[in-house]
Amino acid sequence: MATARKLPSGNYRIRVYDKKTGKYVSFTAETKKKAEKLAADFQIGAAVRASCVTVRDRAEEYIAIRDNKLSPSTIEKYRKAIDQQLSPDFVDLRIDRITDKDIIAEVNRLAGKYAPKTIRNAMNFILPIIRDERPELARHIDLPKVQKKMKEYPRAEEVMHLFRGDPYELEILLALCCSLRKEEIRGLKPADLSGNILTINRVKIDTKDGVLVKDEAKTVESRRKIELPPFLVQLYRARTGDWILATGGNALYRHYKYVMSKAGYDLCFHDLRHINASEMKLLNIPDKYAMERGGWSSDNILKSVYQSTFSDERKHFEDVINEHFSKVYDTKCDTKNNKIAQIRYFKRLR
Repeated sequence: MATARKLPSGNYRIRVYDKKTGKYVSFTAETKKKAEKLAADFQIGAAVRASCVTVRDRAEEYIAIRDNKLSPSTIEKYRKAIDQQLSPDFVDLRIDRITDKDIIAEVNRLAGKYAPKTIRNAMNFILPIIRDERPELARHIDLPKVQKKMKEYPRAEEVMHLFRGDPYELEILLALCCSLRKEEIRGLKPADLSGNILTINRVKIDTKDGVLVKDEAKTVESRRKIELPPFLVQLYRARTGDWILATGGNALYRHYKYVMSKAGYDLCFHDLRHINASEMKLLNIPDKYAMERGGWSSDNILKSVYQSTFSDERKHFEDVINEHFSKVYDTKCDTKNNKIAQIRYFKRLR
């Protein structure tokens, strides 16, 4: 423990670290002995309190102190891990009594119910919390490996044909042509489009407590402006009401899955962003502009991505992308001869 230091006032002060809050606590007294006694009593009390703390307690605490920094979807994912995926017997274990055998048994139990990615997400959330107080634990825990998948994607032409005239055509095309996430589309309002420039700075997400609207996107990079092609501007302007998407997110997702499954594809809504990224790759759009347009982030490009919002160079690539999707939109899909359906390519997910 640190030693108390004499203050100009003549009193003594000592600071000790509180692991629960992540902050230092100061104790001041008339004598050095009294100050150090206060600090020692605090640490003893903290140790007693810590001995009764469970995995659930620390996990809830972790979320609470980061509530304003984590995205709503991340918080929801963490809470789902605590409340639904991890067993009550595990999360209610006292951290001072937990063993490697308990952790291995929990991983084995999860392996019988969930996919490897779900297991890794849950354990990668909870294990660092446990190790914070018990660093000797879980040093050699083997988590299931996520298997690489081969997904068959349609080209943009086929997706456009499948949803031509559909009630959700605008939402599908915003994801396909502009790489918007579902929660970003749900957060759009008519006023977010000025001329042909769409501003993305709001998300709407379903949580266990209801629908949550946050005036901030997933990451700093997600707050962006995108130039829409004329056909999308026309579809966007046709919408009225407070929100562009009048229905809930689940309705949009279920309808999308239904239409795609009838066409022979097992794809999630987020896969439209993969198709968009692949289309930009085919157009030789530089990664820098593709990342900025899609709101992707990367440690090695953060400092170089943000220049003037619509520089001459970026404007050029915006025009290339919009011209491409405009031509695709105006081209009739020949489903009779199944030409488009045969233009498929594989993309390895990482």
